[in-house]
Amino acid sequence: MNRRDFIKSSLALTAVAWLDPMTLISKDSNIVVAAENLKWWQKSIVYQIYPKSFADTTGSGTGDLNGITAHLDHLKALGVGATWLTPIYPSPMVDNGYDIADYTGIDPSYGTMADFDRLVAEAKKRNIKIVMDLVYNHSSDQNKWFIESKSSRNNPKADWYIWRDGKANGEPPTNWRSIFGGSAWTYCKERDQYYLHTFAAAQPDLNWENPELRQALYDAANFWIDKGVGGFRVDAITYIKKPKNFVDGKPDGKDGMVGIHSMTANTPGILDFLHEFKSKVFDGHDIFTVGEANGVAPEELSQWVGSKGVFDMIFEFSHMNLPLKNGEIWCRPTEWKLTELKKALSDSQAVTKENGWCPVFFENHDQPRCVNHFIAKGADPIKAAKAISTVLLTLRGTPFIYEGQELGCTNVAWDSIDQYNDISSHGQFDFAIKEGFSKDQAMEFIHFFSRDNARTPMQWNNSKNAGFSNGTPWLPVNENYIKVNAAAEEKDPNSVLNWYKKLAKFRSKHQELIAGDYELLLPNSEEIFAFARNLNNKRMITVVNFSLNTVDLPKEFISKKILVDSEDKIDLNKLKPLEARIYG
Repeated sequence: MNRRDFIKSSLALTAVAWLDPMTLISKDSNIVVAAENLKWWQKSIVYQIYPKSFADTTGSGTGDLNGITAHLDHLKALGVGATWLTPIYPSPMVDNGYDIADYTGIDPSYGTMADFDRLVAEAKKRNIKIVMDLVYNHSSDQNKWFIESKSSRNNPKADWYIWRDGKANGEPPTNWRSIFGGSAWTYCKERDQYYLHTFAAAQPDLNWENPELRQALYDAANFWIDKGVGGFRVDAITYIKKPKNFVDGKPDGKDGMVGIHSMTANTPGILDFLHEFKSKVFDGHDIFTVGEANGVAPEELSQWVGSKGVFDMIFEFSHMNLPLKNGEIWCRPTEWKLTELKKALSDSQAVTKENGWCPVFFENHDQPRCVNHFIAKGADPIKAAKAISTVLLTLRGTPFIYEGQELGCTNVAWDSIDQYNDISSHGQFDFAIKEGFSKDQAMEFIHFFSRDNARTPMQWNNSKNAGFSNGTPWLPVNENYIKVNAAAEEKDPNSVLNWYKKLAKFRSKHQELIAGDYELLLPNSEEIFAFARNLNNKRMITVVNFSLNTVDLPKEFISKKILVDSEDKIDLNKLKPLEARIYG
């Protein structure tokens, strides 16, 4: 199922962030900064790896660190300068590593610390930095901190997590629903109290009000800096500050609960914690930081990034949440138009124009594949992938490519919820059933939104299991791997992979695509996404047809020089369906 069937719209994801102002503003008002004055990560491409699904060298069915090392040349060929790894720490894997049992170790399924050190060293030879994922809103319930905290009400770590007594009738302290479904509170008989978990019951929230807990987290981050990492992506950071008083919210479902996001996200006082985090970890190091800041609006960005901010960049989700305007409830998708997406993007670009920077992305480990998510049914998946990648690699900011995106990987549609590993998919399926949807309808929501769409094993070649593993993969391989795989696309000059390489090389040679400002063109078009990048007297224009119809081009484009086009046969006056073009 795709967006045309589901929410009848299309376009791509883009995220936005701010950074400390290091820019030199030119006398020319449309110049933001010369490329030579940018930091290394502003000129690079970042590649996100989901290690469990990338490459298995042991036959275990699970990807590992040595598998990443073995494919570093694949990343280098894409122009990648940094690789963000989702969590590789020891974990029970209830949420595939986002439930951390030890913040300074390596999960045995991924290898050893020696394997990690080798990965860092081999990546460095290729001018690639390793970026770690910090999960500091919550830990695993198997973390030794939590095991001690739950043992009694008066142990040294009793206050490292968030504990509350139940209501007089024995019910949980509030009616908050966790992001993965069900109550956000779980009872602990050892303490005769409930603990809070924004996500799964196996992911208890850490209590940032405790200074000893905060210092332990800072020490763990500094451990990895000493190991030579190039930065951090900080997970779910908008939830770390909780309200002073925990009260019931207005129910938003038949279960009588309210989503926890609306009750705790971006609570006042959160930035005080993050300024301390920055001063004790980030400052003074040649790294970059990206916060996952769901719920931060463009007008709030100056508090989070920039000269008075706490991160170099943040992923903000106003553009991503357009199809979920009613909250992150998959069975309540909302329609949106291309003009809404363009406005969301342009609003964020506007507030970063003078001293900001944007991480740009279309996919990540929590999202469907972009060719399904943002392009209408019946589209040629190769043309769709090329259209989206043209926006990705020419927008202002640092492009983030998610593993397999460079191949044009697509969603899966398994028959039963039992075939899905994603804990969120199971929670959303159960919620849809309780809301009155049939099992078939509930599965349509899962097919569209499931996080497993992005987590199927990487498709390296057309051999068994797509060359991912000699064993049984932890998650089934997408059946299209016979044609959609890196080895086949490497040999095909018209493949999605070679289009990515072409654009990455093109971007690296044109400073206006790295340092130029952003100017939205054709803002009222529901078919064409067009924008200019301006630097000094140079101007480059990207024009992409996101519709499945041939569209006429405005006269002002017709006389311009075409530098790149996704079609072999070009009509100067028109754009074919999903055609992408760059003018100079």
